[in-house]
Amino acid sequence: MIDRSDRTDISCTPVLEDITMQNDILIRGTALRMGEGQHKAVCPICSPQRKKKGERTLSLKVDDEGILYNCWHCQSSGVIKLQERPMPVRKESKVSVVVKQDWDDLTDKTITWLKDRGISEHTAKQARIKTAQHYIASLKKQTECVVFPYINQTQVYAAKVRAISDKGFSCSGAPASFFNFDSITEGEDLYICEGEMDCLSLMEVGFQSVVSVPNGAVMKVVDGKIDPQEDNKFRFLWDAKDNLDAAKRIIIATDADGAGEAMAEEIARRIGKDKCWKIDWPDECKDANDVLVKFGKDSLKKVCNDMKPWPVAGLYDASHFYDQLDEIYEKGMGKGASTGYDNVDELYSIVEGQLTVVTGHPSSGKSEFVDQIMVNLAEKKGWKFAICSFENEPRIHIAKIISKYFSKPFFTGITPRLTKDDLEKGKTFVREHFSFLYQNDGSMATIDGIIERLKIAVMRHGIRGAVIDPYNYIQKNGDISETDWISEMLTQLRIFAQSHGIHLWFVAHPTKMMRDSNGKIPAPKGYDISGSAAWFAKADVGMSVHRPDPIKSSVSEIHIWKCRFSWVGKQGVAELFFNPSTSKYSEAIKDDFLSQSSDVYEDVPF
Repeated sequence: MIDRSDRTDISCTPVLEDITMQNDILIRGTALRMGEGQHKAVCPICSPQRKKKGERTLSLKVDDEGILYNCWHCQSSGVIKLQERPMPVRKESKVSVVVKQDWDDLTDKTITWLKDRGISEHTAKQARIKTAQHYIASLKKQTECVVFPYINQTQVYAAKVRAISDKGFSCSGAPASFFNFDSITEGEDLYICEGEMDCLSLMEVGFQSVVSVPNGAVMKVVDGKIDPQEDNKFRFLWDAKDNLDAAKRIIIATDADGAGEAMAEEIARRIGKDKCWKIDWPDECKDANDVLVKFGKDSLKKVCNDMKPWPVAGLYDASHFYDQLDEIYEKGMGKGASTGYDNVDELYSIVEGQLTVVTGHPSSGKSEFVDQIMVNLAEKKGWKFAICSFENEPRIHIAKIISKYFSKPFFTGITPRLTKDDLEKGKTFVREHFSFLYQNDGSMATIDGIIERLKIAVMRHGIRGAVIDPYNYIQKNGDISETDWISEMLTQLRIFAQSHGIHLWFVAHPTKMMRDSNGKIPAPKGYDISGSAAWFAKADVGMSVHRPDPIKSSVSEIHIWKCRFSWVGKQGVAELFFNPSTSKYSEAIKDDFLSQSSDVYEDVPF
């Protein structure tokens, strides 16, 4: 087992201790939205894992003293004092433990049910499986059930319940970590399954470090990928970060259907595909238990031992890619995600796993445009981002993001600014979609440090995009030349983006440029960026943001000077209009604030 004595920030005990704090935050938000009085509400703790997500199982009583709550489905209950705000720190708190007095040892009926599915009594006892008489709402009756306890460091805090005679399911508590968590062994391969029966199946054939995800496959899948709105359901990965880091390899053994494959892709993206392997089930089987029942132990063990490295690097047989080849034959390559502007989309779209190099003269709006793209994607697609901006302190950066989101000035001027209500809604929007890498200790940032923090952001928050702005604040490694260092840095970032499936924008300043014969400074391109020709060579997309006449005109030009793949975009120029009071770009002059002079906002710090 993993020694967690000196790792209290990510260990199992804090995971359990955090459950109460996290539940309090969810309940508080629901109660405060409904106001004083007695209410019936959807339980924010258990509803995401239930089929009837809109059922009002939560009873609330809200008054001046606090919030009294009880959910009859997941049995969560407690009192929250309104004077006390739950803080995001580790604290001593009572863990809600499933009452076990109604559980029994395995009955003959349960043992027979498990054996029919290839699971021996020995394996079931090893996983601490129990029997219970439990009411199943979908069956409208109490019936004999098999109980799958969720345990962390010997403590039971939740359980899943499955009817034996009929197909029906229920929950006691809210499973929030891997099933069979305590089996994880440092330095060993870790197998991640989709369901508890699959986990037991791998244990049955001799694998010891085996877990299953707490809530099965996420149901909402778009174009073969997890919908960004489902990102929060992967919190269990962050809670197990220490254990995942300590594993030798991560072998993903989810179901062979659309939801299972999408979940596998998301787990690999968050952990890092270079550490992940995958198991391909036979065509006539959808999961581990299916193989065990149809073909027996030896076949299941062989299939598991024939696991393949996740396709991230290396040499593969051509047939490995044939399913993808068939898909583009039938559907074409399509395009990446929209920037939010039709004329820009004709030249550029955002694709996960790619690197966009962004340049432009000082005060040309390059950082503003990247922020605008992120706001558009967060609003329309639910994407989440990490921002590493060395030239914008977080409070100012957040103000600009909120201003873009509402298309209103943040500061006082001659036009109406954000209201207090707008500000609070904007804070929620930023909190849900943006994380910030902030170097506040006076030290220089390194590319390794940035990548490490971005990895954490992928696992913890499920980010799908990130920006580093600008490059010249990053400390150069050793005595290597600037040209070689930039080339190596861009290689690291491209590999990271591909491995974790994020789009990365990297902002870099150009060298000082001469005016042309008309007295104008032309838009910079890849070879104009200081330090190395690698800025052009290693970018998937090269972009410049240019203002031909920033004093007299609000026109901004978006130049695409490189596009590695034709299905992503093409070279060309698109025009947008920039509003300095709202920090927002628009495709046409229809913004009420564009006609206002920026002089009335001369005290605005951005």
